[in-house]
Amino acid sequence: MTAILSTRELRKDFVAARQLFGAPTLVHAVAGVSIDIEEGETFAIVGESGCGKSTLARLLLRLIDPSSGEVWYKGEDLASVPPARLRALRRDLQFIFQDPFSSLNPQMSVGALIEEPMRAHAIGTPKERRDRVADLLTRVGLRPEHADRYPHEFSGGQRQRIGIARALASGPTVLIGDEPVSALDVSIQAQVVNLLEDLKDEFGLTLVIIAHDLAVIRHMADRVAVMYLGEVVELAPAADLYARPLHPYAETLLAAIPVASFGARPARTMVEGDPPNPIAPPPGCKFQPRCPYAVDICRSERPVLTPAGDGRTVACHRAAELSLEGLADVAHSRTATACRRFDLYAEAMAARIASHNRLKSGDLPPQTDGGTL
Repeated sequence: MTAILSTRELRKDFVAARQLFGAPTLVHAVAGVSIDIEEGETFAIVGESGCGKSTLARLLLRLIDPSSGEVWYKGEDLASVPPARLRALRRDLQFIFQDPFSSLNPQMSVGALIEEPMRAHAIGTPKERRDRVADLLTRVGLRPEHADRYPHEFSGGQRQRIGIARALASGPTVLIGDEPVSALDVSIQAQVVNLLEDLKDEFGLTLVIIAHDLAVIRHMADRVAVMYLGEVVELAPAADLYARPLHPYAETLLAAIPVASFGARPARTMVEGDPPNPIAPPPGCKFQPRCPYAVDICRSERPVLTPAGDGRTVACHRAAELSLEGLADVAHSRTATACRRFDLYAEAMAARIASHNRLKSGDLPPQTDGGTL
């Protein structure tokens, strides 16, 4: 497949302190990230708070300028294009912000918020834009009459749906979500995740999802990049990463996912302590102060991303010799009753999707036997 969005040695440093004499103290938020995001895929960037994933997301759209490196979108380097061209390209590159409460202007109606990207890019006539607003509200699970209301009249999940509708208004090809469900209740998280998957298929989007919770993106991501202290330490297809991680930090993230079955997996040795100071990272591997598998070479030599086969790359000196634990065997711990229940859920979902597709195509629904639910 073709890469639609790529980075090469992308770096972003923030000034933590300035001195009267000498160089300023820098925080290395993103430290030489090189990734390729393929057209039409769902690409997830995961890691704990402070690893630099949100900064990377903003760099991908040049919402902030990089300290060095390149960001390529369809053959154009976003880091060097002039402002007028960057403004035009932003029609194709849209962002869903993490906080649905602060990302919507409380003084604007919902209709005006969704219409604003279309007005900024001179898309359609006023009537066409109003029709587009009504259509987008319907597609994200709200009603057209909600266009006349204001953000404070909606719940958190509804506000995030409004944010998604606004991001879709300009007709983008790439949609980046910066932890789009982390501020929502668990039940609402599932609804928004399912909505994003449906909209991706309907509009042919490329999705980039930022998350610190691997459970959120387990069933929606095609590939996953694991970040630690500004660097990508592992990149792999989602199924392979969950089945057998190659980097100890990825194993740590998987071990933190709750499993709703007592005894589903044995107790693991969890890492202790906080990430090192990004102003003065440790020598060698940045994860070695917390890694239970660290040896002498980990403390002296910085590992680089190296191909590991099957489309995987990993930055770990001991990746070839370690046998780390994933989540492949968790599903086998379910009882027969639980497995049957999950099968029924899957069958009901498949029937619902098939019925929806028949209605969209104009076909009549199948006749029932007249039974009641």
